[in-house]
Amino acid sequence: MGYIYVFGTILFTIYGQLILKWRFLKLGFILPESGPMDKISALIHVFFDPFILSGFFSAFIASFFWMAAMTKFEITYAYPFMSISPALVFLLGVLFLGETFTIGKLIGLMIIIVGIVVTARY
Repeated sequence: MGYIYVFGTILFTIYGQLILKWRFLKLGFILPESGPMDKISALIHVFFDPFILSGFFSAFIASFFWMAAMTKFEITYAYPFMSISPALVFLLGVLFLGETFTIGKLIGLMIIIVGIVVTARY
């Protein structure tokens, strides 16, 4: 059951990050050349966007999953699994957001995954 809590934490964290990035791209969130009133208007618009609210809510739910995971595992065992998030965000970002794919990023993620395996097994 503890692994479901860790998986829930990862799932809701990733959802929140991807949905926020997607909406900020879609809404053109606070461009550097905008004036103060434009920035305030953009913040208000963003705050009431249902997808953005779902991203914030997702982070809130992820924190509950994490608290539950902490009741099942030592933090030194469970926390390395959170490193799976960057790998999944990378893959999903490339697939759904058109983010750049580089060999360097891929190698870095493979090193992270090896680290997770070593930490979880030993």
